[in-house]
Amino acid sequence: MKVIFAGTPEFAAVALRALHQAGFEIPLVLTQPDRPAGRGMQLQASPVKQYALAHGMPVAQPASLKLDGKHSEAAAGAHALLHSTPHDVMVVAAYGLILPPAVLAIPPLGCLNIHASLLPRWRGAAPIHRAIEAGDAETGITIMQMEEGLDTGPMLSSRSMQIEPGDTTASLHDKLAALGGDMIVEALHRLGAGGMAPRPQPEQGVTYAAKIGKNEAALDFSMPARELARKIRAFNPFPGAAASVDGLTLKIWRAEALPQAPGQAAPGAILAADAEQGVVVACGEGALRLLELQKPGGKRLPAAGFLQGYTFAGKQFS
Repeated sequence: MKVIFAGTPEFAAVALRALHQAGFEIPLVLTQPDRPAGRGMQLQASPVKQYALAHGMPVAQPASLKLDGKHSEAAAGAHALLHSTPHDVMVVAAYGLILPPAVLAIPPLGCLNIHASLLPRWRGAAPIHRAIEAGDAETGITIMQMEEGLDTGPMLSSRSMQIEPGDTTASLHDKLAALGGDMIVEALHRLGAGGMAPRPQPEQGVTYAAKIGKNEAALDFSMPARELARKIRAFNPFPGAAASVDGLTLKIWRAEALPQAPGQAAPGAILAADAEQGVVVACGEGALRLLELQKPGGKRLPAAGFLQGYTFAGKQFS
């Protein structure tokens, strides 16, 4: 079976590697254009492009696949390339570009998407973040037949995974990426052996995982501590939860919720700041123990190490 692959970040690169190692022929890889990254803001190839080039796979990087947009000429070239590249199916994983109906109609066996949630829950751009933020007990991978709607297509397979209490988006991403790689290999083998029976998504239980914005990073200590702890896990590694104290914005990378805050302290009040207790902050409900913090331009440090170079005496989180 010949597979055109479309994807961009590490999540997709894991799937591409799984397909390659399983022996599928990959005549073309689509990925987003190189982006500036790092302190020097130099152009950097996506993880998918890096893997593809390292293993001799042809790569195309159209800025868009829409024939009616400002990149219509590049899109037309990409459409022609897809039509001229012999293949059976297209696999899409976190590509980041919309596939218009004209593209979805090209592969003889359609376009299969690896989605990091148990559809129809968390359709959209940030399913891993939103599942942790919402306090879901489980998530998973859905292999879906793509159609024009946003993650609305019929499901070919799904598999669940527990969200552990200490999971961050980073750790859950890695586990789901590995699961997605295994599942797409299995799905393509089944497809090649005579097909799979797609089933419509349930009409109930639909939620949308909106793209994560940097403006969401700020912690509001009037919220319950358990919700803030989930938000910190969800926003690790991007964009990183942030809290301001005495005019300084700190990144908060790890924290745990405490069931009760002693006394009647106002949200944001610092209840403790020492090596034994860590940094404990009053919340709307309960208190939050900050376990790993970072100053602008500094390194991530455990609370005990952070307190060696910073004092919270007389300060409060705003």
